Amino acid sequence: MNRVILIKYGELTTKKGNRSFFVKTLKNNIEHKLMDFDISIVYDNSRMYIYFLDQDLEGIRNIISKVFGIHMYHIAYICDTNKDSIFATCLQVLRENIFCTFKVETKRSYKSFPYGSLDFSRMLGGYLLKNISNIRVDVHQPEVLVHVEIRDKNSFIYFNAYKGIGGYPVGTQPRALLMLSGGLDSPVAGYLSMKRGIKMDAVYFEAIPHTSLDARNKVIDLVKKLVAYTDCIHLHIVNFTPIQEEIYKTCDSHYVITIMRRMMYRIMEELCKKNKAYAIINGESIGQVASQTLISMHTINHVTSFPVIRPVACLDKLEIIDIAKKIDTYDISILPYEDCCTVFVPKHPVIHPSISYSVLMEEKFDYDRMIRDALSNVYTIKIKDDFSLNNEFKNLL
Repeated sequence: MNRVILIKYGELTTKKGNRSFFVKTLKNNIEHKLMDFDISIVYDNSRMYIYFLDQDLEGIRNIISKVFGIHMYHIAYICDTNKDSIFATCLQVLRENIFCTFKVETKRSYKSFPYGSLDFSRMLGGYLLKNISNIRVDVHQPEVLVHVEIRDKNSFIYFNAYKGIGGYPVGTQPRALLMLSGGLDSPVAGYLSMKRGIKMDAVYFEAIPHTSLDARNKVIDLVKKLVAYTDCIHLHIVNFTPIQEEIYKTCDSHYVITIMRRMMYRIMEELCKKNKAYAIINGESIGQVASQTLISMHTINHVTSFPVIRPVACLDKLEIIDIAKKIDTYDISILPYEDCCTVFVPKHPVIHPSISYSVLMEEKFDYDRMIRDALSNVYTIKIKDDFSLNNEFKNLL
């Protein structure tokens, strides 16, 4: 018997005039992810159907479980839209399974079908009781729930339901840039941003020799995990060493992190302009560290007019860890390679920094020139599903 993966959209159905744009974007994303498989996709504004070869089912399921925009999917049997074909298909499949109780639910989208949904469910239930021994109907907690969707050309029968990861298809929102460190929070922030449809690239600030190549490769490994949820991610690597050393040398030690973050935001804004990105994303969680108090955020934000999205702002650490484990970034994030945000952390960073005093500190060095130098030497790599680190880049200092 022929089978198909039947996809239900969930949140996409809340869209009205632009629903077709969201659905088509989902279809394109699935096709891109499944380009190595022999599949075809048929869709409308309420359902999507992936036709596949039986031997590819598990591989396809593993991939679409990471595609945003899928609320639920089913492995459905296809039959002709007539009573005899539906009855025969249900009977053949159920005879291959061992169960005691069942229930039938029918959805009749094809209104020219001669039976109503409730009547057809009763008819099919009676037929199954007559032809399969030792089973009974249980409308409350059935072991097998028989779903029948009656449509004009074909009908679909399924007995299972697999939860997707929901959200909106990546690409239904424009590009934004993620400030990606090697910690737990920023990869989770990137994942949650993509879940809202944002096309995301990443920026990593490194300070070699104060940070290591292992720290950089750790970030690359995190991007490789995140790219499973999209088509590709450009990772922009910024040499932050000269700026960071100058801050450490000339500024009030309590303000080192504040000034450093303000410099990063200035660089992020310029990278957004260059890469046609519309927002800055980071992994800040309110109150987690000194630079993440509301006053600190206000002082740091003051240098940019771009929106700053903080997807994990109101999550506690345990909630962030749960998501990190779910998306398989946790074990990478806890590797002991320091990033530039942790190498220079003072013992007593200011938690209520002043904008005016920050400006006074910044007047001690020519940060505009240093930012221009940093921007002129950004190294960018394009990371896709099949990305592998070549020796030339691995040894780049």
